[in-house]
Amino acid sequence: MVIGHATDESGGTGLTVIRGDTDALRGAVAVIGRATGTRELLSLEPTSLADRVDAIMLTGGSAYGLDAAAGVMLWHEERKRGFPIGPGVVPIVPAAVIFDLGPCGRFDARPTAAMAYAACESATATVIAEGSVGAGTGATVGKATGIEHAMKGGFGCATHHAGDDVVGAVSVVNAFGDVRDTHGAIIAGARASGGFADAVAVMTGAQSQSPGEPALRNTTLSVVVVRTPLGRVALGALAQAATAALYRRITPVATQYDGDVVFALCPRGGSAETSPGLEQRVVRVLEDAIERGVRNARGRDGIPGALDGTSFAARR
Repeated sequence: MVIGHATDESGGTGLTVIRGDTDALRGAVAVIGRATGTRELLSLEPTSLADRVDAIMLTGGSAYGLDAAAGVMLWHEERKRGFPIGPGVVPIVPAAVIFDLGPCGRFDARPTAAMAYAACESATATVIAEGSVGAGTGATVGKATGIEHAMKGGFGCATHHAGDDVVGAVSVVNAFGDVRDTHGAIIAGARASGGFADAVAVMTGAQSQSPGEPALRNTTLSVVVVRTPLGRVALGALAQAATAALYRRITPVATQYDGDVVFALCPRGGSAETSPGLEQRVVRVLEDAIERGVRNARGRDGIPGALDGTSFAARR
């Protein structure tokens, strides 16, 4: 698996492509958010005819950003990589979006097919940029008390090794809720005087009120990858298990304002079953990717990042 970013710095948006290095992958998906924007998710169902994924695209631009998948398809078609149909191929490219049309950029800035093609071309398995890059460029977190109190989110990735085996995860953290570390402390979220407001406390308190329309634009998109060639049903179970990472690290998560999606990828050609051990390893690596996404974020346009915001310094 290789990963490529394309970033529109001035527009405050971007996209990220996760594709097979030399061959297609097997894919599955778990959707826990209630405000999703997606493409080709049904191709990931165990009953789908095409048992392959040529690439996953994570993109900004809300629903407009889905059009950028044409660039991923073109890159693969030129290399004859896709589901074979008669004289040609049809690349299988599921995609999901975050809402980043402001406040970190321009409403009219959307990732393009040319950007997606470039991300495919530059994809690598080493030295993968994190933070305010690719699909994480315009990401924000902690909007329970209004967008004016939010902090920067971003793109994070992590790998865990166990002997010769490796599991990996990437996450674009653009959450309504707060992001917590492994000890449960908030490290990025809705800011308050001297620290954090704590989104769950705010929302369940007696003085709870609507955060306002600009804050209701969220989604955390994640991909977990294993080397074990799982069966299609087993891979779907792994994707579902991985969602535990979001519940542990983002509070609240999967709200009516979030479009959270977790993809799972593995090599094709096998039918192994998942195991409790593998599922827990995937949860842990996705937790790390979520945390890295905000720890490496850069503040933009008055919205502090997790490393340069005074609120983070007050709690670290």
